Amino acid sequence: MSRHDRPAREGDEGARQRRRGSLDPVELYHRRTARIRDEIARNRRGDYTVPTWVLALALAGMVGLWVLVLFVI
Repeated sequence: MSRHDRPAREGDEGARQRRRGSLDPVELYHRRTARIRDEIARNRRGDYTVPTWVLALALAGMVGLWVLVLFVI
């Protein structure tokens, strides 16, 4: 019995639809715009977060200024 001869399992069609939908350009556009809308709404509510690299850069800058003030000036 080949895979084409066997009856389809219940979840097979849903998996095919998800795979097909994940490559559909229109669906990708809708998901992307929904993610952007959600992020804008979170930011307007004040639920935004600062990226870790920005915090690390700010900390390094403050430590650098502190060292500059203590040892150079």
